[in-house]
Amino acid sequence: MTTNEATILKFYTAFANSDATQMCECYHPNIQFRDPVFGLLKGDEVCQMWKMLSERSKGKLKIDFSEISATEHLGSARWIATYRYSKTNRKVVNIIASKFFFKHGLIIKHNDDYDIWKWSQQALGIKGFLLGWTGFMQNKIQEKARISLKKYCEIKNIK
Repeated sequence: MTTNEATILKFYTAFANSDATQMCECYHPNIQFRDPVFGLLKGDEVCQMWKMLSERSKGKLKIDFSEISATEHLGSARWIATYRYSKTNRKVVNIIASKFFFKHGLIIKHNDDYDIWKWSQQALGIKGFLLGWTGFMQNKIQEKARISLKKYCEIKNIK
């Protein structure tokens, strides 16, 4: 196992244990994260996102990961998140492909890719099925996620 594969393994093991602090130890201070729901996040807001998601899951987030591989600069993994979406209490099984870029042994870029329409169908029900494929709805999902993260940071007194 390469050092960077060990970092990815540590990241997902911590995620499976709802340990956002340990997850963030795997990140470079200049981390950039991107996914279909949150869009681009940078620096500490990435760690705050993981903390928020871990707290909201109340220990009921199941993470299964596989296919971890990494070289000196690039890495990847596949993972499945199973949880109840907090706004609707609907069950979501999200299949995600992750790509990582490393600098000084830490993750500096993390991109998660998944089918936002499939996610919206599970999380939002009929509204997601009918509109989740549209750019309008995807922008609304992202806007609400960003507002939720901003409010979380305000409550936690994080700038």
